[in-house]
Amino acid sequence: MEPPAPLSTRITAPDVQGSAHERVYRTLRGRIMSGEMEPGVALTLRGIGKDFGVSMTPAREAVRRLAAEGALTLSASGRVTTPDLSPERIEELAALRALLEPELAARALPRAHMALIERLRTINGRVAEVVAKHDVTGYIRSNLEFHRTLYLRAQAPAMLAMVETVWLQLGPTMRALYMSKDRTDLQKHHRTILAALAAGDEPGLRLAVRTDVTQGLRMLVGL
Repeated sequence: MEPPAPLSTRITAPDVQGSAHERVYRTLRGRIMSGEMEPGVALTLRGIGKDFGVSMTPAREAVRRLAAEGALTLSASGRVTTPDLSPERIEELAALRALLEPELAARALPRAHMALIERLRTINGRVAEVVAKHDVTGYIRSNLEFHRTLYLRAQAPAMLAMVETVWLQLGPTMRALYMSKDRTDLQKHHRTILAALAAGDEPGLRLAVRTDVTQGLRMLVGL
């Protein structure tokens, strides 16, 4: 009796397509969330497939998932674009951040030991470095890493998933915001967050997070 074929040779076509779809989805999702794409940029399934070296099927499935999350806009005619948000939509998403993120931070506070605070300080140092280089994508990525690192300590995965969906929808808009403003001290609210964490000050922490996550967006739409 012959030994079974190695697992790698027994992967079926659907399995290959599934892994390709997941790769396309995860990579595009990261690009959109970190502001690598501007608002209103048109994409094509053919172009996505070519970029990732995949067929139309995994490209289509990835786009459908991202459209369901609000990361892409899919028209009835099949046109795919990154979100170009209205002022009203930006205000709504800013309000969601103001509701959810202070709560996540407050839930993380009892577990915010010095090791976490030092890690956040290190991340905030990287924020300063990318700002000095005018690296918009690097700034957005480092800024989200700062917040995600804190919120993971809240042990509230459903709430964090909701916040990440908001971040995803806002990614291109955040790029537009930080490219249009002359900013030199984008870490000041983070320093206030760190001070509140170190002091165990929940009201101060809630206020600092709320201010940090909404101020820029509200400036963008003149609110």
